[in-house]
Amino acid sequence: MNKIVFVEDDPEVGSLIAAYLGKHDMDVIVEPRGDRAEEVVLREQPDLVLLDIMLPGKDGMTICRDLRAQWQGPIVLLTSLDSDMNHILSLEMGASDYILKTTPPAVLLARLRLHLRQHVVAPMSEKSASGLTPHKAIRFGSLSIDPVNRQVQLSGTNVTLSTADFDLLWELATHAGQIMDRDALLKNLRGVTYDGMDRSVDVAISRLRKKLLDSATEPYRIKTVRNKGYLFAPHAWDN
Repeated sequence: MNKIVFVEDDPEVGSLIAAYLGKHDMDVIVEPRGDRAEEVVLREQPDLVLLDIMLPGKDGMTICRDLRAQWQGPIVLLTSLDSDMNHILSLEMGASDYILKTTPPAVLLARLRLHLRQHVVAPMSEKSASGLTPHKAIRFGSLSIDPVNRQVQLSGTNVTLSTADFDLLWELATHAGQIMDRDALLKNLRGVTYDGMDRSVDVAISRLRKKLLDSATEPYRIKTVRNKGYLFAPHAWDN
């Protein structure tokens, strides 16, 4: 059973969603105050955090930003604020997803399960014992990506990435030399289809480039292929 901390100040919304998720093998702890959210998350160590934005004591965006520095699990914003700016800002703050409260419960459940699946990385010993071959770290020149420990190093220095950032990098790196369009990235990472307007992939790519010391004006490590998508350049990491 997965454990979720749901930070929501509306008792009716909190109880309805907790009850629905509870029927699908999820143990939901509802916390109504934003200024207590981090304490609850760090104490409970849930598998996923679900956050409203408008909260008493501390807003969801700020919680997401502050929590991301201490906790690497999936953080999903669940809000009634249908705003592109809030969507983009939440991703900049380290959120894994931004979901509207009008989303059908079954779709919400599917997206939460997607993030839970993506975040679970079994220990090396468990995978070996089961007879499965674990993913090994991959290297491109000075860049090293370790999917088991979810660690990234560039020129020997650790690079701090959010869960969403790491998943995006792994998706690009394991398709090095191939053009990945926005639709493929959104489907593989979030289970949704590109609608022609969603800029979350572009924002995430920009954030990833900055952390990996790529050029903002003329990127050469994660290239933009006009009208097609993005390409991870495997031979651009030698310096």
